[in-house]
Amino acid sequence: MVREATPTDHTAKLAITAADALHAIWPAIERGREHAQALRANTTALHTHAGPLLLNPTHGVHPVLFTAGRSLGDTGQVTAAITYFHTLHESATHHLGPDHPDTLTTRNNLAHWRGEAGDPVGAAAACEDLLADRLRVLGPDHPDTLAIRGNLAYWRGRAGDPVGAAAACEDLLADRLRVLGPDHVDTLTNRNDLAYWRGSAGDPVGAAAACEDLLADRLRVLGPDHPDTLTTRNNLAYWRGSAGDPVGAAAACEDLLADRLRVLGPDHPNTLAIRGNLAYWRGNAGDPVGAAAACEDLLTDHVRVLGPDHPDTLTTRNNLAYWRGSAGDPVGAAAACEDLLTDHVRVLGPDHPDTLTTRNNLAHWRGEAGDPVGAAAACEDLLADRLRVLGPDHPHTLATRGNLAHWRGEAGDPVGAAAAYEDLLADRLRVLGPDHPHTLATRGNLARWRGEAGDPVGAAAAYEDLLADRLRMLGPDHPHTLTTRNNLAYWRERAMP
Repeated sequence: MVREATPTDHTAKLAITAADALHAIWPAIERGREHAQALRANTTALHTHAGPLLLNPTHGVHPVLFTAGRSLGDTGQVTAAITYFHTLHESATHHLGPDHPDTLTTRNNLAHWRGEAGDPVGAAAACEDLLADRLRVLGPDHPDTLAIRGNLAYWRGRAGDPVGAAAACEDLLADRLRVLGPDHVDTLTNRNDLAYWRGSAGDPVGAAAACEDLLADRLRVLGPDHPDTLTTRNNLAYWRGSAGDPVGAAAACEDLLADRLRVLGPDHPNTLAIRGNLAYWRGNAGDPVGAAAACEDLLTDHVRVLGPDHPDTLTTRNNLAYWRGSAGDPVGAAAACEDLLTDHVRVLGPDHPDTLTTRNNLAHWRGEAGDPVGAAAACEDLLADRLRVLGPDHPHTLATRGNLAHWRGEAGDPVGAAAAYEDLLADRLRVLGPDHPHTLATRGNLARWRGEAGDPVGAAAAYEDLLADRLRMLGPDHPHTLTTRNNLAYWRERAMP
């Protein structure tokens, strides 16, 4: 009735006013699913009745339309977010033209949610296409052009190329320093991304050092309570733990949790995330029972705040299964993974990376529960799908080959396990390099199965070589160094006449 009674020349102003109001009341942090759903429903109604008025060549796409799409994805509805941004891109192209900056931004959002839905290769390809157009339309130094370079690096890394992602971030950092200066928020974010991909490429010690330097600058520029500063503290804790100090990582997460509770509140996604990280490092520091209990409490809050089908909720269920298995209940862990797999297939689809990871975990706990033959068969099936979805050189594909070799050995074929690890080592050396943690782990596994296959002298020699590299890379006190020393002693004893 209001629309019908409104003069035509007032409709545009009324539509923009309504959109401005919606955008103004949309909380930066969505703490209630029902409230966010109501805001999206209102935005949809407004867009349906006044769509062209919210996309005009002068002002571009109204911000509330971008916010509504991101809200879908942030609440776990990634497929809906893809559909939304696809439709918005078509509308923007029609009303604004293909080269309008907001039309290009819709393409960036579409690429992002494609990646989050489980297609990092497709997201990287979309970012590459978008980069070419942003270079043509906006030039090489425009902030949006620099931003899409960062996104392209991110999805390349997620698609299995952390070394390439780190190199791209390093090149981008040089340009951001030149264009934006060392203290710009985007420059600091670029340093964070570079540290992450360096760590993912096999240098957790270097990543921790980079995060420590970045933390000092974020404290100076942004202050101690800025979300980016808190994120850097989280990343620093992670890489310290990955570099061999799980106790220190747990302590850092505990301190950070107190600050996130104070600054963000108990239901903020980042607060919930740090609780998961704290549980993880407590488990790695030797308390799997405590880690499982913490995950159980966290799962209750994730279901309440985010809903049962949100990716973060599903991840917490995965972590809970892992720590229950590590605490001595592999049968329960396998059952939990089986239930989770059903939900992952329903929510994310059979080819999503998280679904494939759940299949990997289910195979692991079945093996730990006493069925190595079944675990090997499950790994073999999984390997075929990871080869198809991710390709032969993706880290997850290589990891599945290692798991398949392990369970074949446990099922009674140590010679076959050793041969499989030998083949895998050649590929890990080619893809990851000699000093990557996964390459070093493969050398340890190869040594073990050579020993189990009847060559204790060769196993001891291989562990001796590996120990020298572990000492060089990780130092004498890292858990992996200590484990290697233990294995060396074991096979030396068995090699004695």
